[in-house]
Amino acid sequence: MIQPLKHAQKATLRHNFRMVERSHISNNSTPKNFMAQATNGVTLPIANQPFFVEPTAVEMSEIRSNPRAMFVETTRDFAAGIYKRMEETLAVIRKRLNRPLTLAEKIVYGHLADPQSQDLTRGKSFLALKVDRVIMQDATAQMAILQFMQAQRDMVAVPSSVHCDHLIQAYQGATSDLNKALDTNSEVYHFLKAACAKYGIGFWGPGSGIIHQVVLENYAFPGGLIIGSDSHTPNMGGLSMIAIGVGGADTVDAMAGFSWEVLNPKLVGVKLTGELSGWAAPKDIILHVAEKLTVKGGTNRIIEYFGPGCKTLSTTGKGTVTNMGAEIGATTSVFPFDDNGVLYMNATDRKELAELAKQHMDLFTADADVEANPEMYFDEILEIDLSKLEPLINGPFTPDLAHAVSNLAADAKANDYPMKISTTLVGSCTNSSYEDLTRAAQIAEQAIAHGGKAKSPLMINPGSALIRNTVDRDGQLKSLEGIGAEILSNACGPCIGQWKRDDVKKGERNTIINSFNRNFPGRNDANPATLAFVASPEVVIAYALAGDLSVNPLKDELEGKDGKKYRLQPPPKVDPLPKNGYIGRRIGYVPPAANAKSTSVNVPPTSDRLQVLEPFQPMVDAETANMPVLIKTKGKTTTDHISPAGAWLKYRGHLDKISDNMLTGAINAWSGGTGTTTNIFTHETNVAVPAVARDYKARGKRWVIVGDENYGEGSSREHAAMSPRYLGCLAVIARSFARIHESNLKKQGILPLTFINSADYDKIKEGDTVSLEYLHELDPVRTVNMKVTHVDGTVEIIPLAHTMNMEHIAWFEAGSALNLIRLHSGEGALKNGVETQPPVAA
Repeated sequence: MIQPLKHAQKATLRHNFRMVERSHISNNSTPKNFMAQATNGVTLPIANQPFFVEPTAVEMSEIRSNPRAMFVETTRDFAAGIYKRMEETLAVIRKRLNRPLTLAEKIVYGHLADPQSQDLTRGKSFLALKVDRVIMQDATAQMAILQFMQAQRDMVAVPSSVHCDHLIQAYQGATSDLNKALDTNSEVYHFLKAACAKYGIGFWGPGSGIIHQVVLENYAFPGGLIIGSDSHTPNMGGLSMIAIGVGGADTVDAMAGFSWEVLNPKLVGVKLTGELSGWAAPKDIILHVAEKLTVKGGTNRIIEYFGPGCKTLSTTGKGTVTNMGAEIGATTSVFPFDDNGVLYMNATDRKELAELAKQHMDLFTADADVEANPEMYFDEILEIDLSKLEPLINGPFTPDLAHAVSNLAADAKANDYPMKISTTLVGSCTNSSYEDLTRAAQIAEQAIAHGGKAKSPLMINPGSALIRNTVDRDGQLKSLEGIGAEILSNACGPCIGQWKRDDVKKGERNTIINSFNRNFPGRNDANPATLAFVASPEVVIAYALAGDLSVNPLKDELEGKDGKKYRLQPPPKVDPLPKNGYIGRRIGYVPPAANAKSTSVNVPPTSDRLQVLEPFQPMVDAETANMPVLIKTKGKTTTDHISPAGAWLKYRGHLDKISDNMLTGAINAWSGGTGTTTNIFTHETNVAVPAVARDYKARGKRWVIVGDENYGEGSSREHAAMSPRYLGCLAVIARSFARIHESNLKKQGILPLTFINSADYDKIKEGDTVSLEYLHELDPVRTVNMKVTHVDGTVEIIPLAHTMNMEHIAWFEAGSALNLIRLHSGEGALKNGVETQPPVAA
């Protein structure tokens, strides 16, 4: 844990930052225009250099010969050390609590930095935890590594990896799309590859696969604690890990060697009985849970699955369930370890780890009394009889609006959904495993037998190079292509908005069905009028063959060759693992350089993709008075609304440029407009929110945002916090917050405050200014008074609550959490071989 500032340090903080910055960055220097690559330490020019994918798999013998490369791997000795520490820590916890423990408690409490004195109050205390691994995808890794560079470390303190899956846009098929990405994103890929080589981070290049599938295949292990700069990191809960999505600043904490903190979550137990059959799939479990708990019902909670039904699910099937737990706001979700986990680890060349895990099964399963008397240990319990679960399809516009497939035609008619399905898509980190594509292929094979073809365009994203090579060998791709499917890159693609569509215009209402996880307006194609429905891969294929929501493809007749009718049969149970083993391991992987000194990291001054960060300046008391309310958002304000993806993904490493998308998707509660607001100084109306924020910043005015319920739900993107901070935001005042976004705001030095009386949200009017009083006396138990000066001159005081502990307050007082890391470091960035440019003012 980063130590808070002492009182005397606060007075000289701003001066210290300027002195530190001047010693680190020479404004007059012109760095050499090069970047050393990870391969053999060869120095290559970066300007206009193409980026090439590693054509062959890295052999394990090459990794073993490089100690820095071995540091990235999950070895037997590494896991054994963690299990030993967990056993010692849990002995302390058992003595303190004197009761049986749930699975989630064993893993979370087993990673406590200070088990003797840590407060363990659920829902209130913040836990300081020792992280075992950090993972980052290429869109969030840019900012995370730029921040890590400023932390002044020679090497990451925990095994870490970067996965290039977010920057490949789906358009013309796998080969064309990958080549386009290599050209378009060359500068970013070179930067990430060189930074990984230098700092001891594993680099998985474009085309190697989706982050969570690759991590599950290579690094995940039962009982570990992993954090990732992607909200669907909980995927690894399918292999009994506590895996939590976080912002990039959180990953920096762990990579810099500090403990990481999280609010001690409450526990929701989901008891599974029976066994899935017919059309029901693992996806339907989480679609059902989402319906019951809603998009915010899991906030600051861990969803722990238990009961005999768990053993009937494969590891990748469990991963589907835990992955999409992010859509209900859960801190994470986790399943107990069982024989299916052993089989999966054996199939992915981790037999030693599997044998070790079998010797420590007590660490990866709840104590017996928990399953016998769950009401004594969980804060909430759901029960699901898998044998009675029917296939569901959730949407549109929210992942918790569930329809039974049998009811969808009627629901679509009643709600005036566009009946024609414009596109169907299978893939994403949620559903792109061998088992998923095998079940999907079985439905396709039924259609082929009757001469049937997809009546809607069908796109497939394999989860990794490993999966793609294996299903190509085993015939699943051929079957899917046989009904007209287009095979896309091993990447996220349309799931995260990386999809170029020519078939519909923006604003045109249309229906798509996919096996993804998130379906907020504009999420997949930047078109807010696209109605996205989420289902299992096999149900998506069935609807592709039907082409229309008015048809129930699980029961109704479909049309085959020459107009002949046929009916689909439920897919039989399949082997979730390839009988002939996986092929294509570690394709696209580049281990860290053996010699870090052979590699330097350069950020060109003319780059419009990357930008060196300057520390955010600490607040001064005068800035908290008479602050404009930049915008008051209404309804669902996800991180996609605050910092849209799609075309903006290319600027994830350039804070100034990406800040021009800030809140451009948010609904203005006063005007009803999207992404616009009023400038209280110029009185211009319907001005783009970022333009008004920049005007306020130029005037030296801090400002605030007012938000609605569950503000910041959705992805982990920290740009939704960094852009407001960069443009001058001091506080976000909302009815409630999503967990990751609230944490991201704190890390960046923004106060996340909530209305004690939810109705006070309605009192904030257009043109109001606010003053946050006595922030210099902020402490964990004191509320904050907000003085609101209305446009008519009247004044009222509104009390606000917060969840800031002393460490969070230290972040705020320092200007950001990263500033504290910098002050505790001592060594300059240039001394560590980081070549930087004059930073932009923050």
